[in-house]
Amino acid sequence: MLSRTADHLFWMARYIERAENTARMLDVNMSTSLLPQSAEEAERGWRAMLGISELQPAFDAKYPLLNARDVLDFMVRDPTNSSSIYSCMQAARENARAVRGSLTTEVWEVNNDTWLQLQKRLSEQALERDPQHLFEWVKYRSHVSRGVTIGTMLKDEAFFFIRLGTFLERADNAARILDVKFHDGGDAPPPLPTERGNGNGNGAGVQRDFYYWAAVLRSVSAFEIYRKVYRDVITPERVAELLILRGDMPRSLAACVNEVCLNLEMVRNSRSGETERRAGLLRAELRYGRIDDILHQGLHAYLTGFLERIADLGGRISQDFLVPLAAS
Repeated sequence: MLSRTADHLFWMARYIERAENTARMLDVNMSTSLLPQSAEEAERGWRAMLGISELQPAFDAKYPLLNARDVLDFMVRDPTNSSSIYSCMQAARENARAVRGSLTTEVWEVNNDTWLQLQKRLSEQALERDPQHLFEWVKYRSHVSRGVTIGTMLKDEAFFFIRLGTFLERADNAARILDVKFHDGGDAPPPLPTERGNGNGNGAGVQRDFYYWAAVLRSVSAFEIYRKVYRDVITPERVAELLILRGDMPRSLAACVNEVCLNLEMVRNSRSGETERRAGLLRAELRYGRIDDILHQGLHAYLTGFLERIADLGGRISQDFLVPLAAS
């Protein structure tokens, strides 16, 4: 396959996944912003989301003050923000159009229709009326695109590059969603007690943390899975274990890296040995890792290191298979 064709397929998938995960991250913040908290705490939450997405400088350059309305506008429909849902959907559609011949009619039509519908919804003030409904729609359209891809495309190199882009992007964004709480340098809060109050006047904080972690789980479609696996109170340690180390959790870091490795094997070439080795090493660490060791290191430090390794893999994949990033 021509490297430019592979590049378009890879980035089409990454942009679709990025739009979905941006919607998931915004949904978490919208949910947690409804909890009882001070204005400073609410602002800190929005600022942390911008920071973990590496968008704080771009936002500050455009807006003198930070408020939820401007963050939503910037992250959803700002065409100057290359990571906004609008920009991601547009880029996904343009990449799909460039390799129309490598996609089935159904895959092309889903992506093209999503882009057209998004413009219509934004023009009809869907963001102002019900932002969380819009986020659910974005997630649904991503599910449709992924399902049609799996259900209609030949399992050849085009398919494997799409899957490679999907899971590399998902790994990156899943780590960012989990890290939002700790972006200011904090680490995991103490375990939540099994009782609503703990006798020291911290009941409100306990409840707030409970609802926060419940929102995080729902944002990655893992709330029901958590209940099935642990059958107990929600604690930060178990949430971290589920979203990092559980290979049977579809959006965990372990599951995503495993899929990256499997799809790398399907497209390997004479230059990709070192990339496969690094991906395989990360997979092994996640497969045999323990949550106690991760928490001892510090969750924020661990996730920061993970994001650096995912970025390294993305750069190496571009060098080995695609149009090099510096040239695109």
